[in-house]
Amino acid sequence: MEKTWNNKAWFMVLPAFLIVAFSAIVPLMTVVNYSVQDTFGNNQFFWAGTEWFTEILESERFWGALYRNLLFSAIVLLIEIPLGVFIALNMPRRGIWVPICLVTMAMPLLIPWNVVGTIWQLLCRSDIGLLGYSLAKIGIQFNYASDPLHAWITVVVMDVWHWTSLVVLLAYAGLVSIPDAYYQAARIDGASRWSVFRYIQLPKMKRVLLIAFLLRFMDSFMIYTEPFVVTGGGPGTSTTFLSIDLVKMAIGQFDLGPAAAMSLIYFLIILLLSWVFYTVMTSSDAEN
Repeated sequence: MEKTWNNKAWFMVLPAFLIVAFSAIVPLMTVVNYSVQDTFGNNQFFWAGTEWFTEILESERFWGALYRNLLFSAIVLLIEIPLGVFIALNMPRRGIWVPICLVTMAMPLLIPWNVVGTIWQLLCRSDIGLLGYSLAKIGIQFNYASDPLHAWITVVVMDVWHWTSLVVLLAYAGLVSIPDAYYQAARIDGASRWSVFRYIQLPKMKRVLLIAFLLRFMDSFMIYTEPFVVTGGGPGTSTTFLSIDLVKMAIGQFDLGPAAAMSLIYFLIILLLSWVFYTVMTSSDAEN
């Protein structure tokens, strides 16, 4: 008997497809159009081919911003993933403290990004900020506006405070989904706490940690609002990440062609690295 296919279900997803096409595909095609043309205003465009892509890839400005982006993502991932797992392991599984801890963990995620930047900008000021003033009182001159190291510390700590909660909640969801039978078998075998974590909890958390890793990598690699509000990309170019440099090029300098080419390269880098991370981690999971 030949199987018949009902394609009416496609009409149900058609509105979603049109919305995605309007909000993502159309702007992307506009960026592609700008990346191969030049304009001098008055809506007049001239074909430039791959000129802007060559200019961006040969620019030290681009590679410097890319290096800072990769360094920032590596630092925050090395801090947030282990810290989030550690906090999740020590959160209660039962009782009244469970909702309290979950709400407390979720609070930083509810704060808008520009407000997070403003909070940390004020907090670290040595004249009116609680943290900056306290450090000045004990003899530590902390100035994120003039010292590149202090600017990096501020941006990294701010991101860890804002986004570690996401890792905590995902890791906690993975932990509470583990059946009690696994823990009972471990107690019977006399397994240590490290053995329970190594052979029971960590394998069961792998999938949610993969999601956390990919989300945090993409978010950290595309970070813009928080460091822009706090440091504006400074001092100098020390915290000028690709996103900040892209906005300066597109809006500040109004170089639409190079900015469009840079945004496409930026997009492809994120897509490529995310695919590499996903492939490596899922293949490792399949081998295990």
